[in-house]
Amino acid sequence: MRRAVRTGRLRADLPLPSTRALAADLGVSRGVVVECYEQLIAEGYFTSMRGSGTRVAAIRTEPAQPRVAALPITEPRYDFRPGTPDVASFPRRAWFASLRRVYGAAGNSAFRYPEPQGPRATRAALAAFLARSRATVGDAESIVLCNGFAQGIDLMTRLLKSRGVTSVAIEDPGYGDVARRCRSIGMTAHPIPIDDRGLVVERLARTRARAVLVTPSHQYPTGAGMTADRRAALLAWAAKRDAWIIEDDYDAEFRYDREPLGALQGLAPDRVVYVGTGSKILSPALRLGWLMAPEKVASELAALKAFADGGSPTIDQLALADFLDSGEMDRHLRRMRQVYRRRRDLLTAAVAEYLPDLRIGGVSAGLHLMMDLPAGTEESAVVAEAEQSSIRLFGAARYRARPRQSPPALVIGYGCAADALIREGVQRLARVIRRATK
Repeated sequence: MRRAVRTGRLRADLPLPSTRALAADLGVSRGVVVECYEQLIAEGYFTSMRGSGTRVAAIRTEPAQPRVAALPITEPRYDFRPGTPDVASFPRRAWFASLRRVYGAAGNSAFRYPEPQGPRATRAALAAFLARSRATVGDAESIVLCNGFAQGIDLMTRLLKSRGVTSVAIEDPGYGDVARRCRSIGMTAHPIPIDDRGLVVERLARTRARAVLVTPSHQYPTGAGMTADRRAALLAWAAKRDAWIIEDDYDAEFRYDREPLGALQGLAPDRVVYVGTGSKILSPALRLGWLMAPEKVASELAALKAFADGGSPTIDQLALADFLDSGEMDRHLRRMRQVYRRRRDLLTAAVAEYLPDLRIGGVSAGLHLMMDLPAGTEESAVVAEAEQSSIRLFGAARYRARPRQSPPALVIGYGCAADALIREGVQRLARVIRRATK
């Protein structure tokens, strides 16, 4: 009866038979029919007025036309998207074991409203892990948990704005979404060029910036590591100008051909706010991120976090603490370093074979490399034609402040590339590039 009303098969305002007549037709007691009518009146399907009997209500909650099924998303055969980890290698069994232990051991407080700064157990586990793996300096009180990198940057830019900072320096090329976030809250973003030694620090003096966002361990997307002299110069600039350094340490756990570069935060914990995320080392779907800041700044960030969403899911954050304390994170990272190094080697060997004249950079770490295209090549045409050949990658223009004035290049990821298809994918890409440069 409800479905008949919803789909319009019972005409609105149609008078219904009396309860006595319907009970006789159905062979049930009148009380059963009365109860059904009363229920449908309560739910809004029928209307009843003294003197006019019971009628069908004028409602329609289902569409008159059948819904058109959404077209399935076609995944590329050769997936070279940068910044994307191998989600198929997510340690599901170990993560589920951590969740199971947390659910078994958690007290009632874990199921109340979350702490905006995050559970202390998780913050303590992260502080120990980061000190050991990234040479950071800080304890549980200096960490604020958040929903990935995006929220971490949003919280930090809002804190800067509240302190009167109106100009932020960003890397060029770099992560373009940061500039958009700054502009959305009324801040100016100054692009600072990158060379093979990292951020060109001397260019900061030409701006009014009182904060800078950097990726010193593995610049995104060029892959350059900031040299020791540049790091020292950056810290000196920040101290002289009383400015903040926001360090994005997005993929620092993956190093292949060089010793790990310690986090910049460890050199100036009172001046650097460290941003980390589980998106590359575990999965972006978990939305696990963290900020490490001086304690007073951390408390302000926690207040902004509380205002933004009231806090992130406690159980998932406690599972991260268990995952770290049990040693599963270390085991997972050791395994994934081998996986990604093998894919990096396959990719660089294929580029050397099929595109030997093109320069590549950023190969010693991370999950991507950057490859220059021949001068005069239309970068966007290469990306579009590659997509037609089921090759997904990005052009460097999307990371540049002035793309038309910059040389063409491609950013090629290997985090989620299938080992068996890497060589074939580069071979096809080489054909695309040759056609574009004729």
